[in-house]
Amino acid sequence: MHRFDLTGRTALVTGAARGLGRALALALAEAGADLVLVDLPGAPGLTGTAELVRATGRTAHLHPQDLARTEDLADFADRVREAVGPLHILVNNAGVAALERFNEITAASWARIMRVNLDAVFFLSQRVAEHMVRDGVAGRIITVTSKNGLVAEAGLAHYNASKAAAESLTQSLAVELAPHGITVNAIAPGMVETPIDGEFPFDREAFEAAYRERIPLGRYARPDECAGALLLLASDAGSYITGTRIVVDGGVLADQMPRTRFMPPYRSSLPSADG
Repeated sequence: MHRFDLTGRTALVTGAARGLGRALALALAEAGADLVLVDLPGAPGLTGTAELVRATGRTAHLHPQDLARTEDLADFADRVREAVGPLHILVNNAGVAALERFNEITAASWARIMRVNLDAVFFLSQRVAEHMVRDGVAGRIITVTSKNGLVAEAGLAHYNASKAAAESLTQSLAVELAPHGITVNAIAPGMVETPIDGEFPFDREAFEAAYRERIPLGRYARPDECAGALLLLASDAGSYITGTRIVVDGGVLADQMPRTRFMPPYRSSLPSADG
């Protein structure tokens, strides 16, 4: 298990106030990393994440920042480096979405999604990578994308596009940073049991019930079930993995047609255990 040990390393996690970001931050802390926790100024839950991290015996630094202000991210990264020292791991987790048909998407809505889901990922990764190179750190940059970056979903054209672009960006950065020993990868979750803001113009409970039937494993992921992929990519265990993604979707992308629900139940052909 020493290959997964992150003792002595510092990780920055965006969108750390709740949900998936909180689970990922806690997993890194449990593996031995100290944390820089980033979310919107005044975001409820950020101090709660810090308390959970500190309960593991690790240090938690709170650095609120509006990631949509991409023009500020270089200075933000510089301030973090000055405050906590070298960063070894960057987890670009923060993201936003809006449920809108493509012909309802305004320029403002498009820009908001792109600023947080793509622009912030690029400009924060750019500056943090600069520090990693200068500090001689063989760092890890991990971006939480989505299965929506690989297949489309109605009502989310801007979100889908932002996640697909983040997937391509992951490969570009991996190629350019490889000579410095810095790996760049993505985690593409499917549906995760996390708080979802906003109004839904349809029966949300019926939609979620139907979606669960579409998932081969039959349920949404718990936030902590993305932690294994993160720890592999963030640690020495994944030191030769770069420019790729780990999909954590319960089998959705593997199943082009949910046919099993219409087939007879699977039964083993082996003799029963009791003879």
